[in-house]
Amino acid sequence: MTAPSEKTAPSAQRPYRGVFPVAPTVFDARGDLDLDGQRRAIDFMIDAGSHGICILANFSEQFVLTDDERETVMHCVLEHVAGRVPVIVTTSHFGTRICAERSRRAEAAGAAMVMVMPPYHGATIRVSEAGIFDFFRAVSDAISIPIMIQDAPVAGTPLPAELLARMAKEIENVAYFKIETAMAAAKLRRLIEIGGEAIEGPWDGEEAITLMADLDAGATGAMTGGAYPDGIRQIMDPWAAGDRAGAMAAYRRWLPLINYENRQCGLLAAKSLMKEGGIIACEDGRAPIAPLHPATRAGLIELAADLDALVLRWGK
Repeated sequence: MTAPSEKTAPSAQRPYRGVFPVAPTVFDARGDLDLDGQRRAIDFMIDAGSHGICILANFSEQFVLTDDERETVMHCVLEHVAGRVPVIVTTSHFGTRICAERSRRAEAAGAAMVMVMPPYHGATIRVSEAGIFDFFRAVSDAISIPIMIQDAPVAGTPLPAELLARMAKEIENVAYFKIETAMAAAKLRRLIEIGGEAIEGPWDGEEAITLMADLDAGATGAMTGGAYPDGIRQIMDPWAAGDRAGAMAAYRRWLPLINYENRQCGLLAAKSLMKEGGIIACEDGRAPIAPLHPATRAGLIELAADLDALVLRWGK
């Protein structure tokens, strides 16, 4: 284990840029919260070069947590990070009042930003564009920190670039956008074009599988899985320094692992790698999430080992 990396400090002030991976929620073998493991996972992610961390996202299995458990994880992480890096707290909920109250509590606890999906439920229950606008306006009115709108396929909610740009211009705290839909680069480019200075943070998501195209389109941040921020830094740092060729070379190296996480493993990839590296004691998701097939897990470890990913060494 090493001391928390000082290279995270430059992104501690707005506009937030760089690598902000999603932290997994760590459980023990009984399926209970493992807060000691949670703290170790966070320390690893900071040591591995994360400019900031996002918690309670979909890749954190937020949908299997009780409200009390959400509060426990939020306070555990924010108190343990203690300002070392900015922490984004996901506060998504269909109910406007509930999302606004979650966001108020996150700000009061020390969150640097909240991430929110548009209101949706199941496969068919959606609200209109006017309803989406009013939803985010109400959340913004409840807080004074920035809001990141998560535009992801899981919501099944169309969020045209024109609507996102309008919200950025007309709603005070809407300023960041995690774009994970198909043709993400084209949407980012259009959003930046029509939103202008109101688009403080156009960000890449979806485990960085489209990262280079999104950087070319103007993305300034990447919200990935939590297992290898050191690898994503190898792409983002050259890019930020104006070295596109160096960024592309690193992207080529890391893309097989990024692709494997995205297409084969999903949200369990980070915990499997952290378990393999001795960071956490249990890699299980909470039921009914099934464990990775042993062959799939072996392929994940093989790719990470070929890259000498820090996650496999940090805890040993």
